[in-house]
Amino acid sequence: MKLKDLEVFIVAPPAPGWGGRYWIFTKLITDCGFVGYGEVYASSVSPEVMTAVIRDVFERHMLNENPENIELMFRRAYSSGFTQRPDLTVMGAFSGLEIACWDILGKSRNRPIYALLGGKMNQRIRAYTYLYPLPHHDLYKFWTSPDLAAEAALEAVNNGYTAVKFDPAGPYTLRGGHQPAMTDISLSVAFCKAIREAIGDRADLLFGTHGQFTTSGAIRLAQALEPYSPLWFEEPIPPDNFLEFSEVAKATNIPIAAGERLTTKAEFGALLRTGGIKILQPALGRAGGIWEMKKVAGLAEIFNAEMAPHLYAGPVEWAANIHLATSIPNLLIAETIETPFHKKLISGSIKVENGFIVPPEGPGLGINFDEKVATENPYTGSGLHLEMQEDPCNYQNGNNFLGGSPGRVD
Repeated sequence: MKLKDLEVFIVAPPAPGWGGRYWIFTKLITDCGFVGYGEVYASSVSPEVMTAVIRDVFERHMLNENPENIELMFRRAYSSGFTQRPDLTVMGAFSGLEIACWDILGKSRNRPIYALLGGKMNQRIRAYTYLYPLPHHDLYKFWTSPDLAAEAALEAVNNGYTAVKFDPAGPYTLRGGHQPAMTDISLSVAFCKAIREAIGDRADLLFGTHGQFTTSGAIRLAQALEPYSPLWFEEPIPPDNFLEFSEVAKATNIPIAAGERLTTKAEFGALLRTGGIKILQPALGRAGGIWEMKKVAGLAEIFNAEMAPHLYAGPVEWAANIHLATSIPNLLIAETIETPFHKKLISGSIKVENGFIVPPEGPGLGINFDEKVATENPYTGSGLHLEMQEDPCNYQNGNNFLGGSPGRVD
């Protein structure tokens, strides 16, 4: 069995676009007719350029190779051009192709991927959801309204979720870390208070930040949130300075989670060695793929750390996350996004029941990827999957982060 052909789908979810402006899916075909699907979660270049990178990685390192030889193909891509270091774009392209290889391997053996990774360690996967506006909510007011967030949290918990994530702490700017505005701190506290009052102790609070603070700024915010006992404080400082994460961890009793923007065991291992980070959040369509993150899960065990696969993408990466999560002993929780379009793309083939994901029993990823839906929803904009603002933090008039997608201009 050899890899023979590649197709790439660039798909735009309908507005407001939870999961990003677009999703990049790969389709690999073998010489004996097996088909595998994957997803690339890397978007520092346009979808057109990323498609060219995916094709180059496939043709250079994978074409005519047996899809079983994942380790060999990984080493080729990782070493390409005399690099042998994490490269977000190349490893993102490889990740989506690698996931498709696992889909093929499972289908060729009529077994789910987790059965090839050591079997079913977890009978069901604890899930969490980001807090999104309910149908009757104002899309713009929601992100700065503790009351609306509390209403959304209560609905999620009533649907069975045991953890909810929210991030009211101000802008993600390309300027790097900044001190939070006092209004950002007070709003963050108000969110925690309102949500905790609404749901009591029925669920954990996951406080999301996305690398926007200086070390001291992150510590100030964390200490203000401590009375509400969040399960984690997510990526509070820029992801390129591993040593500073340990400084934040030492200064707060809230666990620090990080990793959605990291790639390969080289970066995750370095993060673990700094100390203090005990919750890793790999995005499998960016981090090197399923096999590489299985290795990272093993590394995390040594440090008594847990895995919490990240998702701000489409349902194929979600499926890959689930297979990894099913196979590892140190799973904490997995992010999920339940939208009609996510479900439609995979024909509802993976389900969340009472706040837990049921691992699929079908071969490979266990999903039915609908190519017709994918091709009928092409991305035609010019923006990247997610973008950071150029304007600095507003210390006078308040900040309003719009959840990644609403109000976007393509």
